[in-house]
Amino acid sequence: MRWNHLSDDTPGAAPALFGTDAVTRTIDTPEFRGITFHEVRARSIINRVPGTSRMPFVWTVNPYRGCSHACVYCFARNTHTYLDLDTGADFDSQIVVKVNAPQLLRHELAGRRWRGEHIAMGTNVDPYQRAEGRYRLMPGIIEALLDRANPFSILTKGTLILRDLELLRRAADVTDVGISVSVGFTDRELWRTVEPGTPAPERRLGVIRALADVGIPCSVLMAPILPYLSDSPAQLRETVRAVAAAGAVSVTPLTLHLRPGAREWYMAWLARHRSDLVRRYEVMYAGGAYAPKWYQRRVTRQVHELAAEYGIGPARRGAPRGLRAPGSAPGADGEAAGTQLTLL
Repeated sequence: MRWNHLSDDTPGAAPALFGTDAVTRTIDTPEFRGITFHEVRARSIINRVPGTSRMPFVWTVNPYRGCSHACVYCFARNTHTYLDLDTGADFDSQIVVKVNAPQLLRHELAGRRWRGEHIAMGTNVDPYQRAEGRYRLMPGIIEALLDRANPFSILTKGTLILRDLELLRRAADVTDVGISVSVGFTDRELWRTVEPGTPAPERRLGVIRALADVGIPCSVLMAPILPYLSDSPAQLRETVRAVAAAGAVSVTPLTLHLRPGAREWYMAWLARHRSDLVRRYEVMYAGGAYAPKWYQRRVTRQVHELAAEYGIGPARRGAPRGLRAPGSAPGADGEAAGTQLTLL
């Protein structure tokens, strides 16, 4: 992997991500069969989003690299190439854990240059993926932000966030906190093959409901909407209906985009499971990573109309202080190589 025999002193080499003394140990555990955890001590934890990003925030924190959610479309797959790992199976099973993330964040928040700006989490990989059940990094991260009254937001597909409800409520008393859950569709058969390592859609809807029950507003990122797989009028209606019934305060749709790394893995999945759609995808994404503007506008309009019908609206920016739904848009994370990445 990239941290092996690589440091900032290596002539002509790219900057080291963790330094030569970064890897503390590598663990392959029976309870996480097929997943290897690489425990590292990161050199920094607050990452600046590239200036070209569309995101409404500038800073992110990512305690993990790689994600056992194994979503076949995940935009962040290409980041594993920075570690000389592949964007497919390695991304799903070789998880880098920044074991010093809470302590490092506390140190960086106390630095003279830090100005208390908003920090987004979940913009690269999910901080509440399965590894969090073992390493419990998020409580320390939230506590560090709470102690500094530093605003933050979390986007997740994980149910583990419910473990930290009390911390989130305490943080909301002193700063702006935004919680958003990703639910792109409710089709269980599609979920089993496209997002095999995630909690089922109904469990994520349960997270929204549980947050609402204790007075924590939660937005939904309806993403990705998959062309020809989850974008029919009936499917969009069912997803928005379920999101509204769960108590979401807003919903923001995003159509699938296919950047390098994710594109190859997703298209291979499509060839195995829906070979009849391969040509249609090649045509739709012939112009690049994003679906055509006309398609994006059509889907967005449909979702917003359904949201209005069911009594919820698109995510709003500038919501009042306290726990709120963060403004949702294609996300970015500049960790490691300064590459613009787009959320989900």
